[in-house]
Amino acid sequence: MRRVTRNLVVAIALVVVALLALGALPSYLGSGDPYYLTAEPIETDEPTIDVTNVSESRYPYLVGALTSEDGRSDGYQTDPYGIKEPFTHSPFDEIGSLAQQRPAAATEETARVRYEGETYRVEVVRA
Repeated sequence: MRRVTRNLVVAIALVVVALLALGALPSYLGSGDPYYLTAEPIETDEPTIDVTNVSESRYPYLVGALTSEDGRSDGYQTDPYGIKEPFTHSPFDEIGSLAQQRPAAATEETARVRYEGETYRVEVVRA
């Protein structure tokens, strides 16, 4: 193999390894108190978003909060450098997605959802 070709193959391999590391590394970064998605049963006549059939792979924090005994999802820690947010899924992403689906039932911090016949107020909180 010619030297130029070998150097090109090595450079491409290094780029692939670096991209894979950027995809995996941010999930391990985190500091400070974690954020949680909480679900509290409420009674309201205001608009809600039906989330009975949402996928746990798309909304892990929401489903975790709705199905847990204490109404709280797994924790999410931010990183001090802002590297993690573009590469990982967070409770903020889920609230934002709900707000896009039905703006009348959600804000940037909270949402009113209907899950299996019950209405919940879902909110991102920091423990």
